[in-house]
Amino acid sequence: MESDFRQRVHDAFTAAAARFSSSVGVRRLFAGEISVAHYGSLLRQIFHHARENPQIQALASVHFRGAQRGHVRTFFKHAISEIGHDQLALDDLARLGVDVSEVPFERPLPETTALVALAFYQIQHRNPVGYLGYLYFLEFLPTGSGAAYRDALLQIGVPADAMTFLHDHMTVDVGHNRLMETYLDGLIRTEEDLQAVTYMIAATGVMYARMVEAAFAEVDDPRPRWPALDERRLAE
Repeated sequence: MESDFRQRVHDAFTAAAARFSSSVGVRRLFAGEISVAHYGSLLRQIFHHARENPQIQALASVHFRGAQRGHVRTFFKHAISEIGHDQLALDDLARLGVDVSEVPFERPLPETTALVALAFYQIQHRNPVGYLGYLYFLEFLPTGSGAAYRDALLQIGVPADAMTFLHDHMTVDVGHNRLMETYLDGLIRTEEDLQAVTYMIAATGVMYARMVEAAFAEVDDPRPRWPALDERRLAE
């Protein structure tokens, strides 16, 4: 049964990744219809998204019970390894010549907030095992497609030293992919669990695509930026 669950999760990811590849933003990237400024706008949103991910993963483990608790240590170590990825995105943005001093103190675009909120909602109000689908999409997408994204970004003039976030996820996430198999085997116990995971894979792909599209649209038709007064106050 475990191998069947694992295969069905993989199939769900394959379908979600294909839909993501055909989304408006990704098609624009591969068609060379975006600029370095569009990539910078995406990095800005990646920063806000990546900043939340270690704490989201730690939160998921709060709900583990029984045999699931055997994964708490690994989950925490995995979450710790994600700390600092937001800084990679910020550093990449700075290498594009952008003043990043105010980025940590602004609110993300609504589409980015929606992507982050998706994970919190699944963990706190639905089946927390479904969070694995969110994590699976984010871990497997760069290892499977990262090289193609890198090449497309190079074609539009993005310097290689401004892609450390992407490079890190193309390489480090290979190890995380192996962890995902352990999580799937140990945490998915029922058909309900499996459906929660496959739903979250699909939903994460949709919401990530919308974040990409919104980041690109922000360059074409900028919206007001909202200050995050709580972030600034707590940083003082």
